[in-house]
Amino acid sequence: MRTLVAAVLFFLVGLGHVGAATFSLPEAGVSFQAPDGFTKLSAQEIAIKYPASPAPSFVVGDHRRTTSIAFDLKPNALPADRLPEAKAAFESFFDRRIPRVEWKQKKLIELQGQQWIYLEMTSRAVDTDIHNIMLVTPRYGKMLMFNFNSTREEFPHMETALRKSIQSISLRNRP
Repeated sequence: MRTLVAAVLFFLVGLGHVGAATFSLPEAGVSFQAPDGFTKLSAQEIAIKYPASPAPSFVVGDHRRTTSIAFDLKPNALPADRLPEAKAAFESFFDRRIPRVEWKQKKLIELQGQQWIYLEMTSRAVDTDIHNIMLVTPRYGKMLMFNFNSTREEFPHMETALRKSIQSISLRNRP
């Protein structure tokens, strides 16, 4: 009887646990491992979270939706040799458009053998402060973007998992 009870409890606990999941963007040949418990946001949730157009096509987040990862392949061409200029343009845009942006890091990094723009900042949203890590790289003649964001209050608790997720980004060549 104890074995049966233990088996049922193990099963029920397993149902309540949502582990890390791999998400992908096949047209970009990219995948990554999201933190434990992250699930895909619905189109309605994306529209609410990103009211400005154009919203990202794909977003995953924690159960409260206070930490999320947006990713998309934008149609804009981004030549690899123009990354420094693109980085400067993003910085200028955010300085003009985001009141009280506080830069943590602005640099070019190497990830998966490819150069990426890496922008980390905090800013004030409508109802709370947000910590953002944005990654941008050329991909198949377009622009691959990731935005890892969390409330400033929650970021210290999620930082390790988000940075692990960044390191899990995998780029595949076209078949």
